[in-house]
Amino acid sequence: SPFRIGGAVPTVFSYFSEVLAREKRGEHLSWLCMFWMIGGIYASAMAWAIIPHYGWSFSMGSAYQFHSWRVFVIVCALPCVSSVVALTFMPESPRFLLEVGKHDEAWMILKQIHDTNMRARGQPEKVFTVNRIKTPKQIDELIEIESDTGTWYRRCFVRIRTELYGIWLTFMRCFNYPVKDNTIKLTAVWFTLSFGYYGLSVWFPDVIKHLQSDEYASRVKHFHNEEVSHFVFNFTLENQIHSNGEYINDRFIMMKFKSVTFEDSLFKNCVFEDITSLNTYFRNCTFVNTTFYNTDLEQYKFVDSELINCTFFHIRTGCQISFDDDYSAYWIYFVNFLGTLAVLPGNIVSALLMDRIGRLTMLGGSMVLSGISCFFLWFGTSESMMIGMLCLYNGLTISAWNSLDVITVELYPTDRRATGFGFLNALCKAAAVLGNLIFGSLVGITKAIPILLASTVLVCGGLVGLRLPDTRTQVLM
Repeated sequence: SPFRIGGAVPTVFSYFSEVLAREKRGEHLSWLCMFWMIGGIYASAMAWAIIPHYGWSFSMGSAYQFHSWRVFVIVCALPCVSSVVALTFMPESPRFLLEVGKHDEAWMILKQIHDTNMRARGQPEKVFTVNRIKTPKQIDELIEIESDTGTWYRRCFVRIRTELYGIWLTFMRCFNYPVKDNTIKLTAVWFTLSFGYYGLSVWFPDVIKHLQSDEYASRVKHFHNEEVSHFVFNFTLENQIHSNGEYINDRFIMMKFKSVTFEDSLFKNCVFEDITSLNTYFRNCTFVNTTFYNTDLEQYKFVDSELINCTFFHIRTGCQISFDDDYSAYWIYFVNFLGTLAVLPGNIVSALLMDRIGRLTMLGGSMVLSGISCFFLWFGTSESMMIGMLCLYNGLTISAWNSLDVITVELYPTDRRATGFGFLNALCKAAAVLGNLIFGSLVGITKAIPILLASTVLVCGGLVGLRLPDTRTQVLM
């Protein structure tokens, strides 16, 4: 799926830009960018509504089980199916047809676009006329040799080699005059924007978890020198530390331990039965004549503890998911949904102002403001504050993404527009992977380094973007 999406995105932007009027090109390309956000909201909402319902499942024998995440995959595939159907009704780009010398077909499609626009304006009687068509210089095609005399596998080899060589030549033309300097600058902007944006996206959930764990640890309850005998524990113990306790002839039956630690304690003639535990440990404890039946208390949970004449029956091993975390699935998907929804205002603003204030102003200004808002993450001390910062950051960054998409398709001529966009989009993903690796390794040290790195990279990228040529009034090459 990622491979197919990577091939579709450059084609979509290139195709759409080639059938737009210059006056509204930036605005309509920005509306197109908004559908990426709408798709993100759709996916987040569906994940939030479907995946946590673990009961949505059925089995077909022992080999196949249908769970809720499969429903989510099917629901997410529906827009893709509808887009494939819609593509069958779309005309080819007239600019592409002119590039390959199909002038009559290009003329017919231009006439179709003209008639559709005139009907929308209430002027269906206006006749489509063309006084002059500026025909681009034809690119020399590679000639396939041995097409008649060679064997079939030789012909296939030559055809594949010819196609690959043609792709390579098209790619190298992105680094030739007059687009070489623009390609280098665009490379820097795409790399810095992707590095900073996706680097923070992988770092941000860790910050939320860290804040949650600190707040959770601050509410821990301490119990010292307990002496409990002939008592039945059948309720949940959570976020507690028990020190120097003595538990004689006690029964722990059908209960849950969550983030519970027993230290320097004695358990004598006790029974643990049907126990589920999470982040629970017994440190330097002594167990005498104690029975463990149907529990998940594995050996690693007994740290420096002594077990004397103890028996274990039906010990459950592996990951036991039996109760919800504070940081539950609903919370994860809801935060993701809020972050995606925050992009909507930025999309609307960028679409309305793209042709008014210019692409460069929006690109540079958005990246600089994103870097500044990223810096303020340093002062986040609560979950609500960090989520608010995330929403602000996403809302500011989307204007930079939209501006960069518009500038990229407008700076390249038709014969290398999709290739240049595809190369920069691939570079974007490489920068995202690099950002994830670097930020992931630094987040455990201090949050200052990721914040300063992302902020600096975004500001520098925005300054480079301001050096690009203004394409607002430029006719597509």
